[in-house]
Amino acid sequence: MPPPSGPGQKFSLPGVKHLIAVASGKGGVGKSTVAANLAVALQMAGQRVGLMDADIYGPSVPLMFGLGQVDQTRTPFPIEKFGVKLMSMGFLVDPRQAVIWRGPKVAQAVGSFLAQIPWGDLDFLIIDLPPGTGDAQLTLSQQAPLTGAIIVTTPGEVSLIDARKGVKMFEEVRVPVLGVIENMSHFTSADGQKHAIFGTGGGAKLAAEAGVPFLGELPIDPRVATAGDAGEPVVRKHPESPVSAAYVELARTVVAEMTTRPQANALPTVEL
Repeated sequence: MPPPSGPGQKFSLPGVKHLIAVASGKGGVGKSTVAANLAVALQMAGQRVGLMDADIYGPSVPLMFGLGQVDQTRTPFPIEKFGVKLMSMGFLVDPRQAVIWRGPKVAQAVGSFLAQIPWGDLDFLIIDLPPGTGDAQLTLSQQAPLTGAIIVTTPGEVSLIDARKGVKMFEEVRVPVLGVIENMSHFTSADGQKHAIFGTGGGAKLAAEAGVPFLGELPIDPRVATAGDAGEPVVRKHPESPVSAAYVELARTVVAEMTTRPQANALPTVEL
């Protein structure tokens, strides 16, 4: 089934209850790490979860789940790892190869990942959006039955400048912003002291400005990077760590928030 074209048309995902985009206005804030660990935390909490990597130019889901390029004739999509159904451009191209595409082709690929992959019955389909407010974001906002979006930022003002643009984009395309997550909020040294390396209070400030919930702080922990590089998200590899506890609490908050909202495919189609 080819993806529909034109504004106001929505992909049909009858088996997916909640379709949530994880977004940021800029790169370098750990958005993909948040998306991956949130997906695994939801799965560990008993939810049926999928994770779609919508970053066509810089896919990171394969690395964080210990996967690479896949032979489609032998391994049907989506690929399942750690109980999470996965789809990424990184499964289709050599990791050393650059994807040099113009915007319309990127939008087509994102639409195909969503509409042509047999996701089945899921409680949550998490979409890891690329940085910015370009073609991938617009395609999903217009054509995907999004339950809402989660904005990831770091505490500093440089990150907030672009995160505000992400909030504004979702407001303009009438996608609810479910809340703001502050990543890399602080580092706790061996003596128990917290150090706000990138500033303080940015996430709560952005949430207050936008009138949306503040979903919590995620601390800096070197194990987040090492676990992701090793192909196993930290919430699974080091479940006893404080940062994993923060992700577990985030998953609980997201599940609780969804109990008060309609399912993704029950949302009305909005003409844009």
